Amino acid sequence: MKIIALSGALRRASYNTALLRAAAGMAPAGVSIELRTLHGIPLYDGDVEAQGIPEAVTTLREAIRAADALLIGTPEYNNGIPGVLKNGLDWLSRPSGEGTKLFGGKPTGLVGATPGGFGTVQSQDALLSVLRAFGCDFWMAGRLMVSRAGTVFDADGHLVDDRVREQLGQFVQGFVGFVGRRSS
Repeated sequence: MKIIALSGALRRASYNTALLRAAAGMAPAGVSIELRTLHGIPLYDGDVEAQGIPEAVTTLREAIRAADALLIGTPEYNNGIPGVLKNGLDWLSRPSGEGTKLFGGKPTGLVGATPGGFGTVQSQDALLSVLRAFGCDFWMAGRLMVSRAGTVFDADGHLVDDRVREQLGQFVQGFVGFVGRRSS
């Protein structure tokens, strides 16, 4: 089983990238979780699209298409979806109709980490409407929202909080089970 873990943040020391990296380290035997970012994807512009889909978009699209599932790690900026993540999803949905071809029926899960105290509940909720438009097979049994992420990861981006490590491990096991049931 192959899962693409897409980080919705660009920052080198992103808590969401670190969270997805930790999830990849918890993948059970026979499961690979491959981390991807949105680096190199330009701001969506119909004039750019008219010249062709950028290579970074095509590369990410093909990785998602080849995967059994998608796990998105989202920050929360100003109570919503980070612009870079929404922009990346917008590009992946182009040309018109590509979103449902790429994401339709794709098992999808959400996690998120933020330095704030309320987790990423609003960002994850806002992403649900986008994922619904794409027809994703969203895993409703589990979401992970990490608050105060600055205390959960060390300076090198390693997960150091035992409670969050346990929650993430349960999330990964549950999501892998969900994907497995969809694949059989």
